[in-house]
Amino acid sequence: MSLCAECFHQGEHAGHDYNMFRSQAGGACDCGDSNVMREAGFCKRHRIKSNSNVPCVPKDLLMMSELVLPQFIFSLIQHLREGYNEPALDLPSEKDLHKILQVLEPHVSFLEDLTKMGGAMRSVLTQVLTSQQFYKDLSSGVGENACAKKSHEKYLIALKGSGLAFPEDKIACGMQEQGAGTSTLAVQGLAGATATSGQGDSSDEEDQDGSQGVGKRKRVKLSSTTKDQSIMDVLKHKCFLEELLFWTIKYEFPQKMVTFLLNMLPDQDYKIAFTKTFVQHYAFIMKTLKKSHESDTMSNRIVHISVQLFSNEELARQVTEECQLLDIMVTVLLYMMESCLIKSELQDEENSLHVVVNCGEALLKNNTYWPLVSDFINILSHQSVAKKFLEDHGLLVTWMNFVSFFQGMNLNKRELNEHVEFESQTYYAAFAAELEACAQPMWGLLSHCKVRETQEYTRNVVRYCLEALQDWFDAINFVDEPAPNQVTFHLPLHRYFAMFLSKAVKCQELDLDTILPDQEMLMKLMIHPLQIQASLSEIHSNMWVRNGLQIKGQAMTYVQSHFCNSMIDPDIYLLQVCASRLDPDYFISSVFERFKVVDLLTMASQHQNTVLDSEHERSMLEGALTFLVLLLSLRLHLGMTDDEILRAEMVAQLCMNDRTHSSLLDLISLEYINQCTHMRMTGSLSFESVLSAVADFKAPVFEPGGSMQQGMYTPKAEVWDKEFDPVMVILRTVYRRDVQSAMDRYTAFLKQSGKFPGNPWPPYKKRTPLHPSYKGLIKLLHCKTLHIVLFTLLYKILMDHQNLSEHVLCMVLYLIELGLENSPEQESDEEESAGGQERCHDSWFPGSNLVSNMRHFINYVRVRVPETAPEVKREPPASTSSDGLASSQSSRRKSLQRENSGTAQVFSLVAERRKKFQEIINRNTSEANQVVRPKTSMKWSAPGATPQLTTAILEVKESILSLLIKLHHKLSGKQNSYYPPWLDDVDVLIHPEIPRYSHGDGMTAVERILLKAAIQSRLNKRIIEEICRKVTPPVPPKKISSAEKKTLDKEERRQKARERQQKLLAEFASRQKSFMETAMDVESPEADIAMEVATSEQHVSEAIYDCVICGQSGPSTEDRPTGLVVLLQASSVLGQCRNSTEPKRLPTTEEEQIYPWDTCAALHDVRLTTLQRYFRDSSCLQAVSIGWEGGVYVQTCGHTLHIDCHKSYMESLRNDQVLQGFSVDKGEFTCPLCRQFANSVLPCYPGNNVERSLWQSHSNKCMQDLVQEVEDLQEQLGTFPSETNLSKEMESVMKDIKSTTQKKYTDYSKTLGSPDNDFLFMYSVARTNLELELVHRGGNLCSGGASTAGKRSCLNQLFHVLAMHMRLYSIDSAYNPWRKLTQPIQNKNSEQLPEVPVLYRDVSSLLLIQILTMPQPLQKEHFTCIIKVLFTLLYTQALAALSVKCSAEDRMAWKESGALRKHTSSGEKSWEVLLGHVITELSKGKMYEEGETEELTVVLVNPDSVECYLQQFCLPFLRIASLLQHHLFGGDLPSCQEDEEFTVLASCLGLLPSFQSAHQFTSASCLDWPVPAFDMISQWCSELDSFGDRHPDQVKALLIQEPKWDLPRLLQLPENYNTIFQYYHRKTCTVCTKVPKDPAVCLVCGTFVCLKGLCCKQQSYCECVLHSQNCGAGTGIFLLINASVIIIIRGHRFCLWGSVYLDAHGEEDRDLRRGKPLYICKERYKVLEQQWVSHTFDHINKRWGPHYNGL
Repeated sequence: MSLCAECFHQGEHAGHDYNMFRSQAGGACDCGDSNVMREAGFCKRHRIKSNSNVPCVPKDLLMMSELVLPQFIFSLIQHLREGYNEPALDLPSEKDLHKILQVLEPHVSFLEDLTKMGGAMRSVLTQVLTSQQFYKDLSSGVGENACAKKSHEKYLIALKGSGLAFPEDKIACGMQEQGAGTSTLAVQGLAGATATSGQGDSSDEEDQDGSQGVGKRKRVKLSSTTKDQSIMDVLKHKCFLEELLFWTIKYEFPQKMVTFLLNMLPDQDYKIAFTKTFVQHYAFIMKTLKKSHESDTMSNRIVHISVQLFSNEELARQVTEECQLLDIMVTVLLYMMESCLIKSELQDEENSLHVVVNCGEALLKNNTYWPLVSDFINILSHQSVAKKFLEDHGLLVTWMNFVSFFQGMNLNKRELNEHVEFESQTYYAAFAAELEACAQPMWGLLSHCKVRETQEYTRNVVRYCLEALQDWFDAINFVDEPAPNQVTFHLPLHRYFAMFLSKAVKCQELDLDTILPDQEMLMKLMIHPLQIQASLSEIHSNMWVRNGLQIKGQAMTYVQSHFCNSMIDPDIYLLQVCASRLDPDYFISSVFERFKVVDLLTMASQHQNTVLDSEHERSMLEGALTFLVLLLSLRLHLGMTDDEILRAEMVAQLCMNDRTHSSLLDLISLEYINQCTHMRMTGSLSFESVLSAVADFKAPVFEPGGSMQQGMYTPKAEVWDKEFDPVMVILRTVYRRDVQSAMDRYTAFLKQSGKFPGNPWPPYKKRTPLHPSYKGLIKLLHCKTLHIVLFTLLYKILMDHQNLSEHVLCMVLYLIELGLENSPEQESDEEESAGGQERCHDSWFPGSNLVSNMRHFINYVRVRVPETAPEVKREPPASTSSDGLASSQSSRRKSLQRENSGTAQVFSLVAERRKKFQEIINRNTSEANQVVRPKTSMKWSAPGATPQLTTAILEVKESILSLLIKLHHKLSGKQNSYYPPWLDDVDVLIHPEIPRYSHGDGMTAVERILLKAAIQSRLNKRIIEEICRKVTPPVPPKKISSAEKKTLDKEERRQKARERQQKLLAEFASRQKSFMETAMDVESPEADIAMEVATSEQHVSEAIYDCVICGQSGPSTEDRPTGLVVLLQASSVLGQCRNSTEPKRLPTTEEEQIYPWDTCAALHDVRLTTLQRYFRDSSCLQAVSIGWEGGVYVQTCGHTLHIDCHKSYMESLRNDQVLQGFSVDKGEFTCPLCRQFANSVLPCYPGNNVERSLWQSHSNKCMQDLVQEVEDLQEQLGTFPSETNLSKEMESVMKDIKSTTQKKYTDYSKTLGSPDNDFLFMYSVARTNLELELVHRGGNLCSGGASTAGKRSCLNQLFHVLAMHMRLYSIDSAYNPWRKLTQPIQNKNSEQLPEVPVLYRDVSSLLLIQILTMPQPLQKEHFTCIIKVLFTLLYTQALAALSVKCSAEDRMAWKESGALRKHTSSGEKSWEVLLGHVITELSKGKMYEEGETEELTVVLVNPDSVECYLQQFCLPFLRIASLLQHHLFGGDLPSCQEDEEFTVLASCLGLLPSFQSAHQFTSASCLDWPVPAFDMISQWCSELDSFGDRHPDQVKALLIQEPKWDLPRLLQLPENYNTIFQYYHRKTCTVCTKVPKDPAVCLVCGTFVCLKGLCCKQQSYCECVLHSQNCGAGTGIFLLINASVIIIIRGHRFCLWGSVYLDAHGEEDRDLRRGKPLYICKERYKVLEQQWVSHTFDHINKRWGPHYNGL
């Protein structure tokens, strides 16, 4: 069911699970259709419709349309006929078709508009389209009209060219008259199918001709009689609708036509007529699809139509009954696949009669069959239709024939000599085809076989499936041995058989034996699935390595989550069924034979394996044992309920790794579990409930490295404790490493919870009880063959034979434990006599019960050894094998030396049994026996090429129990380490479920097994006690002990080596850590001091730098300067500050808009423009700072390098061909040490860096002297530095700084190329960096301490570079602001444009100008002097701003009270007096004449509020000055409370002579006037008065106001992503007025842009790149609307940052593929904002690429 967004939002869907998707090809909304959904879910509009009676439309209203429309539609059809030319190559030239469609677009659009007019118009259209009379009258071509005749001829030609005929041309009748009979559909046996030759257009059959090229595989055609001609080749059109659909198909489903046909569907009559027409054309659709070049697009459009028609059960049932829909679909599918059949090469290559699809054909490679299969699956989901299918025997036969085309496809042959030249990738097509064309219809059918009443259906399917399998075995000439070195992963017939068997037992209570075939068939059935399991093991053992990577791909796909339910699970289940019904010894021996490890299973220490290289033996043996464990442990189809299966699947996936919710849904094939329960809603609900029961949710976190974690689910502790099932994990792992990952996580859990400290073994998990039908499976655990294998392997492990691993032991113990857990019936031979144990060695064990066989002692074993072996000569004759030498140790040693032997004789017994068994099965066909026997015997004995074998007798005298106890000793490394626990505590036998045995290593497993053996039998218990009581050393003593000792030494040595390695690693890690700590904070000079001062004499210390390239340490010198690795970037972050605390929201409606005029950048820009209008340009450019937009920010990682080393490093990067994420030509590189991104090197100024600590004490010079000194120092002309390497580098870095930002951000002068521009730019760089540091500290200096970047600050070096360049510009002494601040000067009003009045100048800018034009290094006392002087100006500005804010009455009051106290001693340090004086002076001009423009927010009568205002006004300057002092002179900033910030900073800057207590403190006490205050103030105010006389309107506007900037923030986003999506994805672009294909929105300013849109391209720059330059000076942050992802543009590079919107499970939904509702993740958004403000995008995000201006 799908709804359009509008209906969805207007309906009630709270709490429903839904996905949002963007329909690519249009679609129909199901709202209002009660066949599809309940009325409760209708939207408001459709609910009204369904309730009320719709009135009839007046007849005359529709008369015109009834007259016009038939003609209109006929003209459309004529156009389509005319335009179509049947091309010579049977492929329409697409250009011609495209042209016709363009011409016809208005016609179809008109029809489309008509459909939108509502039900009345649609009913007229339906009438016209379906009326046979109209069609006959207009289009039959009968009559005089030549044009119509011609058009009719064209139509007939088109029909013929499509391989179709008018019914009259065929003997067969039209489709409507005679339905496709089932009799003609039954395809004749495939064995003969290839022999007959085709008729008509099919070429001659291939008749097994010998001339066939070896490498080529000919196509095979089946006889044409296999399909019903009437379905495939006949079309008769009786109305417009039918012909219109014909042309729609012919023109390959043009989008407009599809939309029109779909828009008509709400009309019920049309829906039925159209569905029937669609079915009638089904075969034609298939033919067109096969020929199409654009099959993908066409497929999508076909399915868009068919899903609307076939999802409606009532309609599907009607069409099935009336139009033989099922027959048509199956026939069409069969016909389609017949076109790409080839001869199967499986088994008997020459004589095989089986044909399979060729996976290399385009039809399969491109999934062209997909729409047809999809429709078939869709209709099978309806019970009524599926029922018809399952009842129709003819259809079932046809379908099994269709499935058999896939049986054995994509055959792999193992390459034994050379690596395959060309790796075929056809396996993708093969797996997809089996899943879609075979498995999914199977699951659809299975979902209807859930109750007892449906038993008959299952019997039908199983019957025809077995018939098809028998045909297949006959066709490939299969007897009982599979061809060697061949494997196919595709056995859909086996899987159909298995899954219907499973369903029969699980849901339909059928007796399994009534539907199983005979033993012979079962033996055949097990061969191929078993071959796959063995091949999997071979592939993982690298035996197929010459076949290339694709064979590994197949092995992985076979078990991958989307395929496992339809492939490996049915295969293993089928093998379980066969094993439960066949002789267990036969089955077990078959397994070991298939896995090629029979020869390895010998007691002898050496052997010859005739079929396997020794390097593959271990992994093949592991594979065989693991397979047996899987076979005997899995209960997926043998008794587990659906909920248990879901839980087991989920636990297995979670144990491998923590998973996201979506990946869990993807990994666990829910559709199958859902189809088993067939309650989709409860299915998915149970998914959530099971998930919450087994897993804990880990919320998404952002890791420091920049990688963003999704919300993850991790297993609960009790799941690890009780439910971790390694068997299930092994079954479900695609990569072998996942098993290890699960074990590592399990180990970590045990260590963490203190349950087991060592390296645990996989735990043994109790199994669900077997369903009674499969009890025979237990026989496998209780058969002699398995016991012989287990005994042999235990013996070999104990004797340290080669090629045995811990994994083998683990699996052996697992099988023994499984046998003990599943004992058949209580053993009858409990009191068996001891004499029975002295049996001949050939019979090995007395019975088949593991419990009793465990205690059976085996004394001697006959082994085969090569005659050439030296041991043979030392051997006593065989007759002595039973004499009494057993007690003599020397003889025992001898018998061990005799052990070196050849092939195993373990299975001598099995070979006999197997032979007999085969004879019983094949007793009718003696011929078959003769064929098979030699083959089999070859397997069991070594071929004659090996040296002659002779038999030797080996003395063993062990039982499984005694081997287990010795194994315990061996594993523990101690003699007699096992002590039966029940001797201390009898309860152990009664309550065996002891937690201490549930987790542990091999010793725990052995203890657990011995305990279980003792519990099950008193005899076993007694024998275990006896074995343990024997104090005699274990047998054979010396040999074993030396071997043990050897392994022990080995183990100890390993352990010690491990410990050493750990120690080394730990040491290395700690070194690395300390290195990183120092490396990350490598000393900027101020940090050096602390270190240097401690180690050397203070006055001689010079800053020492380490070069990270050459590793040398030393000072930076003029000749060989050292530089800091820096990143220069343009920044507009400061310009985004707003003077409101409420952040702006992203607009999501037309009413909301964001205007940029309240930003910091905009206001500064306006101010500068205004100043330039009224004052001299050069003066204006010193009165403000720029850099709020496009300012240059300098940051460093703190590492230093010699500048010459850096140059050679850059050269090497240039020559490096490796693709880098940065551009070396632009000077970009990564720091050689920490790999941080950088693009320049900032030279370190040489010199004695400690001198600044000498200036900390206050000097005693008076203020006047200092003022004079400062002036003199400024008068000194900056001399051009001598041409040293250092000065060159300083110039070069200055160029870099300038070129970092765009020209428009550096050119503010009215005269081009004015030096004032450079002057302004340079001190503004310093201002930008100080302001940004302030922002990074949170906007104030309360936290104190060193710079936020710690020791990574580069401001000191930056000041040196800027100062050196600024000293080159001399300021004319007449215009030196210092004079104006410190001396009364007479005003000269001679110039045309005056200078900027001092009160209009920005004090922080003046500070930087003063500091940077002084000779470096600066003395602290001069710095303090400058601060004091500037503070007086700042304070006066504050008073002036305050005076403007007062009302006229307040001004009068202040004026008077100030005048009274003017002549007191503290007058100059009292704000009241000074305010009074300012008001008096400014009253002389026109400052206060303007009306009261703004109402005051605060009543400023209260002295405290005035004091507070003044402090807030001065604080920004004090912060900048304190930071500057901190960087120039070192010393930490003091931390304080917010309300103390002013006093603390003032005293830190030396403005407060002695620190006073806070309550009596006033800001005015910081004033220190160099000349009488009132004179200075009068002079400054007079400038404003004279300006006010000329421009009274501006005099107040230009006064500097109290700055109240909030920190820069990104736009606030809405909670729900849908709000953004619904508004922006339809929004038109303001530039090109189209709806962009990829809309994006800027998160800094809210501008809507087209990503990659060529429509908005300007001078080769796409819109996003352009906007990033205008809005962020090269940095842009965009939210991509259609992907929910954020993209960052930084200069010429970009990266995908991730998403700040996550679903309810904490996951991103990139590209909105999953369509889940998304919600804002505030933590992530904060991180994004933080990275933007701190300019760390380049460092934190790793995946950058060039955008070539194309975004």
